[in-house]
Amino acid sequence: MDLSVITVTWNSAEHIAEQIRSVAKGCKNISYEQIIIDNGSIDNTVGTVGAIHELPLRVIENEDNLGFATANNQGYKESRGEFLLFLNPDMVVQPGSLDILVDWMRKHPGVGIAGCKLVNEQGQVNSAAGYKSALPRRFPTLWNQLLVILKIHHLFPSVLDAYLYKGFDKNKEQEVDSVRGSFMCVRRALLEKLGWAFDPRYYIWFEDVDLCREAKRHGFKVVYTPVISCVDRVGKSFVKRSLLWKQFQLIRSMIKYFWKWR
Repeated sequence: MDLSVITVTWNSAEHIAEQIRSVAKGCKNISYEQIIIDNGSIDNTVGTVGAIHELPLRVIENEDNLGFATANNQGYKESRGEFLLFLNPDMVVQPGSLDILVDWMRKHPGVGIAGCKLVNEQGQVNSAAGYKSALPRRFPTLWNQLLVILKIHHLFPSVLDAYLYKGFDKNKEQEVDSVRGSFMCVRRALLEKLGWAFDPRYYIWFEDVDLCREAKRHGFKVVYTPVISCVDRVGKSFVKRSLLWKQFQLIRSMIKYFWKWR
């Protein structure tokens, strides 16, 4: 098996069918499987996925929302691919692009994690939206995360320039600190060293940057490559959560991250 695509859903019925069919079109010449882990959706996400019979799909249904990291770990344990693509449910993969990505990973054996060019539905990279930028980021520091919590960047956007790779060349392949967790291609050899896909102590947030730090700690590179692009609708499930809930989860995961790495 060349590629395992792992997608965690939560009330994602609106976009999941398009994502699944785009994955199939992205894998024209490679063998693949897609594992959907549903975190207790109360809409028709599971029914929508279940109605797609012609594609190599497996569904894991959780009665409750176990969090992003734990659900992805469930998918990892069931997967068989040489590479794993952790892909959000609101993404749209370009035709033939996953063939290209798998070939690229094989030609770059030192890369443990790869991220691609993330674009909106008009094909533009979201590189000028401050903290919501779709570009890679440097590893967080206590200082820049305090600025995020206090929303200082809304008044003074430049305070996060270093953290957000201000001036990043989105058309240049380059090694980075971390890539976005919405589209993250990972070498199985890295995960076998860790024993999990994402550190299970995180519920949501910081699990992707944590994995990038683990990759570097184990001697792998983290690389941004524009060799392919993918449409990112930027957290459609998140908009269904309250601001207070999101702030609580952000701070809780932030504390766990700095406790672990500092």
